Amino acid sequence: MKNRESGMPGEEGAFWNHPEPGRLVGRGHAAGDILEAYLWEVKEARDGYLRVGAHLPEHLLNLQGQLFGGFTPTYADFMAVHTWWAGRTATPGRPWLATLNLRVDYFEPIVESHFEMVGRVIRRRGQLSWIECQFLSPEGEVCVHAYVSLKAIPQDQKGAS
Repeated sequence: MKNRESGMPGEEGAFWNHPEPGRLVGRGHAAGDILEAYLWEVKEARDGYLRVGAHLPEHLLNLQGQLFGGFTPTYADFMAVHTWWAGRTATPGRPWLATLNLRVDYFEPIVESHFEMVGRVIRRRGQLSWIECQFLSPEGEVCVHAYVSLKAIPQDQKGAS
């Protein structure tokens, strides 16, 4: 059985945390494998900023050949967590990131097989962070804008209510 506790970027024991050079993650992450995030190309990563080249797997298409709307928040949530970690090194006692709020605005459907996502940390305050994610067409048009609120929970408090 896979260890679900091994799931934070920077964790040496995480089976999916050994991506090929230039990739965001390796295989083995439940949500990442559905999105085929192991194929995403990291184009730029620095503190609070992440830009990746993603693709649209066939199994995530709706009947019109577009990204099925229900999977869009999964992309945004995955991107937000990795944006939070962009340019940072996980340390012992690193936090678990809990999604508090996720809002998605759809402007244009994602129809191309490849698109870019850009994540930016808008603000960090104590345990809370606000991150925006944009999905861009190959022409650079904003197709989706997502706004994600995350709470950094210390490992010793994870699961506590």
